[in-house]
Amino acid sequence: MLEVEVKYRNADRTAAVATLLNWGATLVQDRTDVDLYFQAPDRDLKASDEAFRLRRIGAKNCLTYKGPRRDTETKTRPEIEVPLGDGDATATDMERMLVALGYRPVTTVRKKRRVYQFHREGFDLEACFDSVDRVGEFVELEIQAEEPQYEAAKTVLLAAAAELGLSEKEPRSYLGLVLEAQNAPA
Repeated sequence: MLEVEVKYRNADRTAAVATLLNWGATLVQDRTDVDLYFQAPDRDLKASDEAFRLRRIGAKNCLTYKGPRRDTETKTRPEIEVPLGDGDATATDMERMLVALGYRPVTTVRKKRRVYQFHREGFDLEACFDSVDRVGEFVELEIQAEEPQYEAAKTVLLAAAAELGLSEKEPRSYLGLVLEAQNAPA
């Protein structure tokens, strides 16, 4: 499965939400994500533009692998997500297992996220209004698509962004932004 995604800064959130509601979007989640990113023991995931994380959303846990980006216009990449058991003990045990296998924790990205879902031109979309610790406010639009749908999904995503008034694209990942903020002089 491909994650076709674009991220924007400095959005007029009120106007974007009003437009989404006019399109029939519904608020489906108001949550906090805590993502612990890892470096692999056998290759440099940053150099290969990949990511591997343990995500916690409340009691829910999952592992996510994100492959290299496909283009510069969007943040499209293969994504594999595997749900784990719920709870703190599962997250702690998974982290311990990954470390025992040679994975090294890199940093944690924390964000508050409001997720709206809507449908346009044959695709289910998500609009995520994110407040990311240390790096600011963002709006992400996302479509999960199969390979043959990639170009059509990308077109629908970019058109929706334009209609929502989103224009200041942020090409960097939250991981990259947080690492940059951590390394900035105080």
